Amino acid sequence: LIGVENQSDIHYAIPVKNMFYDVMAYGNQVKETAKKHRKEKDTATSDEFLSGFTKEDKLIPVITITVYLGTKEWDGPRKLSDMFGDVDEELLPFIPDYRINLLAPREITDFTGFRTSIRQLFEVLQNAYDKEKMQEVLQNDEKFSNVDRETVEAINLFAGTDIDIDEKEEVIDMCKAWEDQKNEGREEGRELGERQKIISLIVKKLQKDKSVAEIADDLEEKEEVIAPIYEAALSMKPDYDVEKIYELLEKNKKLA
Repeated sequence: LIGVENQSDIHYAIPVKNMFYDVMAYGNQVKETAKKHRKEKDTATSDEFLSGFTKEDKLIPVITITVYLGTKEWDGPRKLSDMFGDVDEELLPFIPDYRINLLAPREITDFTGFRTSIRQLFEVLQNAYDKEKMQEVLQNDEKFSNVDRETVEAINLFAGTDIDIDEKEEVIDMCKAWEDQKNEGREEGRELGERQKIISLIVKKLQKDKSVAEIADDLEEKEEVIAPIYEAALSMKPDYDVEKIYELLEKNKKLA
């Protein structure tokens, strides 16, 4: 029996958590076997009757895999003994340990063994902390030119990306989408810079006690464009913080 425990964040008690799941799975197997024997009344000895389990009965092995989908390096425990404090070494041989099966993208060195789109998800997660490495991966691996919609949604969720997904598309070219997103970001940054520059110019003229009409005339701009910026700046007198004025304007725009 194989179980998967997905973790988007580091869990510092994961050995106990997974061990509990495994024990419950084994306990349910024993319980169901005992139920079967009671119904069929086929236990041969009192020991088997009390156990609910015969010498011939076998358990199905249980494997729990922890899939860590975070972008930070895993610094949590990997076995139960990692969670112990100071323990007398003479006692350690008598304390059963429990080791987790951890699958963490940041620790994978060879992705060729993955045959599904989870490979693309893990490769992005491995490089999500470094935008340059992310770009290199997307540009050099043709598999990213044909990624299914669900995988891209998972990448957006776990890697913190914001790749645009057309609702009509089932397959996305991530290479192109990533480049488009970068270009869009540059354009937004340029627009932000220009907007803040205008605010800064208006603030300087406002500090010289110029009116909306005078500022509009100086900047060769319409009064209806200058007026809301003028009012927003005036409301923050005497600090005139350009970034805060911009944020207020954006907030007012959303409320309008």
